[in-house]
Amino acid sequence: MEQNIPIKGGEFLVKDISPEQIFIPEEFNEEQKMIGQSCQDFLETEVLTNLDRIDAQEEGLMRDLLTKTGELGLLAISIPEEYGGFEQSFVTAMYTCEVLGAGFSYAVAYSCHTGIGTLPILYYGNEEQKQKYIPKLATGEWVGAYCLTEPGAGSDANAGTTKATLSEDGKYYLLNGQKMWITNAGFADVFTVFAKIDNDRVLSAFIVERTFPGLTFNPEEKKMGIKGSSTRQIFFNDCQVPVGNLLGKRGEGFRIALNILHMGRIKLGANVIGAAKLAINHSVQYANERKQFNCLISEFGAIKYKLAEQVIRTFVTESAVYRASEDLDKAIQFYVAHGEDKGRDTMEAFNQFAIEAAVMKVFGSEMLDYVVDEAVQIHGGMGFSAEMPVDRAYRDSRINRIFEGTNEINKLLVVDTILKRGAKGELPLMSEAQKILDEIPGLKQAEVSGDDYFETKKTCIRNFKKLALVLIKIISDTFARTLIQEQEILNNISDIIMLIYAGESTMLRIQKAGQIKGEESAKLHCNILDVFVYDASARIRKLALDIVFSFASGDIRNVLLKAIDHFTHVDGINVRDARRGIADMLISENRYCF
Repeated sequence: MEQNIPIKGGEFLVKDISPEQIFIPEEFNEEQKMIGQSCQDFLETEVLTNLDRIDAQEEGLMRDLLTKTGELGLLAISIPEEYGGFEQSFVTAMYTCEVLGAGFSYAVAYSCHTGIGTLPILYYGNEEQKQKYIPKLATGEWVGAYCLTEPGAGSDANAGTTKATLSEDGKYYLLNGQKMWITNAGFADVFTVFAKIDNDRVLSAFIVERTFPGLTFNPEEKKMGIKGSSTRQIFFNDCQVPVGNLLGKRGEGFRIALNILHMGRIKLGANVIGAAKLAINHSVQYANERKQFNCLISEFGAIKYKLAEQVIRTFVTESAVYRASEDLDKAIQFYVAHGEDKGRDTMEAFNQFAIEAAVMKVFGSEMLDYVVDEAVQIHGGMGFSAEMPVDRAYRDSRINRIFEGTNEINKLLVVDTILKRGAKGELPLMSEAQKILDEIPGLKQAEVSGDDYFETKKTCIRNFKKLALVLIKIISDTFARTLIQEQEILNNISDIIMLIYAGESTMLRIQKAGQIKGEESAKLHCNILDVFVYDASARIRKLALDIVFSFASGDIRNVLLKAIDHFTHVDGINVRDARRGIADMLISENRYCF
């Protein structure tokens, strides 16, 4: 079946994609825009006006906000109509996550409930379980949470020691163990809990209600950021879980956990876009008000650089996120149409795009950290004051590089998944890489400029892909089974892959937007693409050189150095004027307008 998937996960590395094949935010339809506006209105009236109360964890406030969100139907975007939902596309769900992602701690509670708190039951539950739980989760009558992490098992989820044993009468599983960092734990009604039955080596999953006997909670954790998000440890002491509350099959828990995490990772990529746009708004509005040396600081080149770079990284992330989201929609439709179990088939689509999900998680979280850090810097001394909104944005951003698996784990996952798919023949990595290796001795001085703007950029990105493929093959051949121990090299390969996906997504978006709105409208956006590709070439060159000098010698080093010189060559651009053009538009509009 996988051979006929419209677009495979990771395929971007070995295949050219056309603008017609991707979705861009400029294509949102009227219904999606209305949903986005509903989210924005709710944020402005209910959330952003109450941020201090939320951070103080005022009793009942967050739960009340989720209930109000449910009344608007915003908890049911992804839920099928038969369970009280709206069954919207994944793109629409991602847009909802983007807009509400500007809600600080509320965004965490919302994302947890609608994602990892609800979807394991929706996708892996039997009909009785779905009928019992999903309608209440869809309306906000009940709130969901997800219990995977344990004190001794963070990134290594399957190392958890929580146990489940069958009671003597065979009616219950008795859960014993401890879970930590559980979002929404202070008020959630339903928990998806992972534990090992008897002496099983892999996890199983259980639906646990708050009222089940044997469930106790620690006080709220004190955290650096997302202070309004309820986070508690949960203890299971002979917690009685009816046998009918086993979620999925015995031993299927690890697969459930991984697939749900793929979904959570890509949704985090949408969350950070909303947070970044809000931080940019705060940045430019302050820059347009603050005077130094008798002029607004928004007139200074150093400030324009920061504002422009905030925009570039946000726009690029947004381009990649919605490209991946539409690909996921297509994959979901394909798997469901050709499968027998809608829930599991949907999750198989997320598994197919595990690479892109991890890329979006890492790239997006690092983008937001940059944006909020520069927001503080633009505010100067006031940025360090808790009176300014960028204080909260800075602290809340930091968790995103840890959420949904650390960025370090996700970087390794990107390369490992690509290599495994290459080994299985799902992606022709090694054959394509060999073709490129055969071409390297005859390469002449690189020339990528041409009369056609987008063809020139496509050549640059195609060259980046060629270099990535060559490096993947060489390190695979050199290290073989010991490659997993070379994490510094793998991290660099992962960074290169992320830059390729982000750059190509941006190019395709701008090209398609120009086809829709006319080329004149895309000119300013071309500044974004110019700067990103120019900077990416330098970053890829450095990452590749670090790889080569870490292990290669003799002829193979010379071949790789020639490949790096050729495939990272791009024409120079006037980065000062390009960034100033971006910043001037932002300053003129006094808000993110890209």
